[in-house]
Amino acid sequence: MSQFDDRERAFEAKYARDEEMQFRITARRNRLLGEWAARQMGLSDVEAESYAKDVVRSDFEEAGDHDVIRKVLGDLTAANVEIDEDKVREALRNKEIEARRQIIEATN
Repeated sequence: MSQFDDRERAFEAKYARDEEMQFRITARRNRLLGEWAARQMGLSDVEAESYAKDVVRSDFEEAGDHDVIRKVLGDLTAANVEIDEDKVREALRNKEIEARRQIIEATN
């Protein structure tokens, strides 16, 4: 029975680490997307930092990426940036790859 308990605890610990890693990657991805969008809108460094934080916070509105995409697309459109949802989704995918690499490099 002890082996089973040990295995269960190990699985739970791995699951918790994996979930934490995914949370950190998603938060970093959203920050990077916010910085990218801020550059598209021509925001200053201070404004860009604030905007990136707003994008990270927007992810807590609903499950999935729809809330982040909706915010960034809406803000870019309001700033008269010529862009569509596909380009925002592409940027989101690229920023996820970059975020994953940054987080993995930071943990090694």
